[in-house]
Amino acid sequence: MQVEIDHDLCMGDRNCNKACPDMFAYDVNRMVARVIADKVPAGLEDRVRQAAAGCIPDAIIITE
Repeated sequence: MQVEIDHDLCMGDRNCNKACPDMFAYDVNRMVARVIADKVPAGLEDRVRQAAAGCIPDAIIITE
């Protein structure tokens, strides 16, 4: 599984970081979320999916 963020859609509300801080961080300079690692480590898949489901502008893109 891979994950990325469409920064044109990201609102910077930090919900993804709250749902899965091991995969998402907040870039204070750009005021958007960023992915810590492109490939999702085993065991974090469900939390990444939860973060994507909670992303109101659908800025999180998951590739299985």
